[in-house]
Amino acid sequence: MAESSRSGSEQGARPLFDYEKAVPGEELGSYEYTLTEEQFNRFREAVEYPSAPFPTIAVKHDGTSLREKYTPTHSVNARQVMEFFNVPVPGKKIRVKGKVVDKYVRRDKPYIVIQADAVDEDGRLIERTTTYQMKKPE
Repeated sequence: MAESSRSGSEQGARPLFDYEKAVPGEELGSYEYTLTEEQFNRFREAVEYPSAPFPTIAVKHDGTSLREKYTPTHSVNARQVMEFFNVPVPGKKIRVKGKVVDKYVRRDKPYIVIQADAVDEDGRLIERTTTYQMKKPE
């Protein structure tokens, strides 16, 4: 959706995500991008909502943050929570940082919880996305 500046893991192959080695609190990748007025308009047209205030939902901050550090393994999204705080401003840089916030086993299935915060260049929290993924056996 937006041109971005990637963190250091950009070059070379990324390791496969390993549920057993994941630790709550572990930082995932970070990146930044600039959201343009044109992207705002395209998003609003796509969702047929002329005043849609949060086109950042189309970026999938959490999954992108995970892919910045690891090659993801198969998973199913079991739950997703999106919190919106401040409307993004076209032309401002948005910096995204992700982390593992929890992992657990439920009904003999491994789950990982990842979270990403998107903050603009003025330090305003734009959104927080928390995704609960059931990891599929390889």
